[in-house]
Amino acid sequence: MLLEERPPWKAKSPGTFFFCCLFLLIVSFSSFYLRARPDVPTRTSWNAPIIWEGMFDPKLYDQMHIQGGSSVALTVFAVGRYLDAYLKNFLNSAEHHFMLPLPVAYYVFTDAPEKVPHIKLGPQRSLRIVQVEKHSRWQDISMMRMKMLSDAIELEIRHHSKYVFCFDVDQEFKGRFGSEALGESVALVHADFYNVPKNMYTYDKNPKSAAFMETGDYYYHAAIFGGSWKKVKDVVDACYLGIMQDKLNNVEALWHDESHLNKYYWLHKPSKLLSPEYCWDPNIPNKKDIRILRVEWAPKHYDTLRES
Repeated sequence: MLLEERPPWKAKSPGTFFFCCLFLLIVSFSSFYLRARPDVPTRTSWNAPIIWEGMFDPKLYDQMHIQGGSSVALTVFAVGRYLDAYLKNFLNSAEHHFMLPLPVAYYVFTDAPEKVPHIKLGPQRSLRIVQVEKHSRWQDISMMRMKMLSDAIELEIRHHSKYVFCFDVDQEFKGRFGSEALGESVALVHADFYNVPKNMYTYDKNPKSAAFMETGDYYYHAAIFGGSWKKVKDVVDACYLGIMQDKLNNVEALWHDESHLNKYYWLHKPSKLLSPEYCWDPNIPNKKDIRILRVEWAPKHYDTLRES
């Protein structure tokens, strides 16, 4: 926990003194943890932490969030052929690695509810299926998820979970993805771009698009983003607004919802960044900075999985 982060409990909750002592203990070690990885950037220019292995004590974070009553919703879209190809492995691996000490509610958005595999869930874990309309183009599926996420947060998630993490289904958990990742607004640094010059970032360069960017801070990956339910709703609402504005202008952002996500985080800086160890591309030959794989891209078979 770093100085700009707030503890995940209300000031008047029972046991506040103990919680505050734990919070202050974590804060007191913040600078040390930042210096624990001199080989990689650990802070942004606006003082948000970039989380790498070696920067945090997992037991302290878990204890703080358990005592604070933190709960997490994990959303994932599994539509068309992606359900058969990836969903079972995604959910099974999440059960082994995602927010294990905390209550977790999985929300599976799919056009084929009857095909969602049965997964044996641990204590304080639940799975809910949200049926969605089938779209003919994968680009439309990718972009319209923002509207569906907003609706789900408003109608249900905000009543049950303090935090929300949104995932692509074509990935697999390999190691701890824990409470150290929780924060008000959490973005993921894209593995393919974290160690390259900014002029190689693939922002949308079309001035007619609402996602247009001439420059930025980082290139963020839409495969994972999260935060408090309110902040995540702000993100998806803004992205959906940009997507609909583009439709009115008969344009489509270069990387669809990811382009709009990057524009949002350029204008509204995230409070925490996750390093590429939280979503690694196994095709990258140099992994010297990656001490632990937390999530890894699954093999992509776009030629057979994408319907158009």
